Amino acid sequence: MRNKPDKLMTLLLETAQNMYECGATFSKYEIHSGSDLKIFSEKIKEYEKKGDSIVHEIIVELNHAFITQIEHEDILLLAEKMDDIVDEMEEVVVYYYMYGLTEVDEYMQEFRKYIGCSTEELLSSIKLLTSKQFTKIKEHTVNVKSYEEICDMTERKAIRKLFKKYSDPIKIIQHKDIYEMLETSMDACQEVAKALDTIVMKNI
Repeated sequence: MRNKPDKLMTLLLETAQNMYECGATFSKYEIHSGSDLKIFSEKIKEYEKKGDSIVHEIIVELNHAFITQIEHEDILLLAEKMDDIVDEMEEVVVYYYMYGLTEVDEYMQEFRKYIGCSTEELLSSIKLLTSKQFTKIKEHTVNVKSYEEICDMTERKAIRKLFKKYSDPIKIIQHKDIYEMLETSMDACQEVAKALDTIVMKNI
């Protein structure tokens, strides 16, 4: 007789999948016009709403679960922190739309690429976690840390160049806001990686 799938692990994996799909859309969607921005914003909002719904389901399920594969608080921590990544990406896109920012420069592209890569690494980590392959998780969290360090440098370079590129203070403020929010999105990915490292140490 096959074991019944663990509902909480299934929901955690759904959260990770939603985060990854949001990251893939966020990193690859091309922006050329105001209508592109509107569609982009609506797509990311859908992931944000879905993520909130899954986290709510996890909380309900945790309230009725006595024995779980990993500790209750660790399941909730991971779910909420993965949902934070989606929230941060959504905020970036909201500001793109509000500012009417159809110019996506090389630094924004780099941020978006590494955020997408990080969500992919984190999805791989959660798959390993749910199948109890704890020792294989570290290589993915190390990669996320590397991407975060690259994005730290990208933010510094972007802001330094910003003051040379634009004389209009409004443009400077808008771009600086976006760079900082992109860095916050990358930091949110790193927070999930840190949480995973802690959970691994507790379970091996």
